[in-house]
Amino acid sequence: MSPAPTVSPSVAILLYLTRKYETPDHWYPQDLQARARVDEYLAWQHTALRTSCTRTMWQKMLFPVFLGQRVPPETLASTLAELDRCLQLLEDKFLKDQDFLSGPHISVADLVAITELMHPVSAGCDIFKNRPKLAAWRKRVEAAVGEDLFQEAHAVIMKAKDLPPADTAMKERLKPLAQLLLQ
Repeated sequence: MSPAPTVSPSVAILLYLTRKYETPDHWYPQDLQARARVDEYLAWQHTALRTSCTRTMWQKMLFPVFLGQRVPPETLASTLAELDRCLQLLEDKFLKDQDFLSGPHISVADLVAITELMHPVSAGCDIFKNRPKLAAWRKRVEAAVGEDLFQEAHAVIMKAKDLPPADTAMKERLKPLAQLLLQ
């Protein structure tokens, strides 16, 4: 088995696009210290926040609704506890007392983070309810990209709860993923 890449494909594509289209500097700063803060978040998120957000969405919504599979309560409780730890780390380590994850301006780190966070939101988790700092950050991200674009970008994931149950063939194809996400 080859080692896991340090940057996810979607992050690599975002970074490519920032370079190809010479986007405004705040998205992926040229300043090395500012860029290092973005890179630090991007390196952390795909093995921590992404994993816990994805597991939460699958265990809370897609297993029971789409696959008709019951998730053991202790498994879901463990997943939700891990999500809570990741959210706390997101606030304490990355957001701190800043407007955005890497400083005073929105960056690709914020786009990647909000995308991941919308997964548990789509499953009915109000992850912003008892986290005023995170809720205020979300509002700033939404304002920075524009409410319409924000809603459009998350429309598909927010409709996942409306998926019809999977047929038998789909359930069989998804069985290996399901086992992985229940660990």
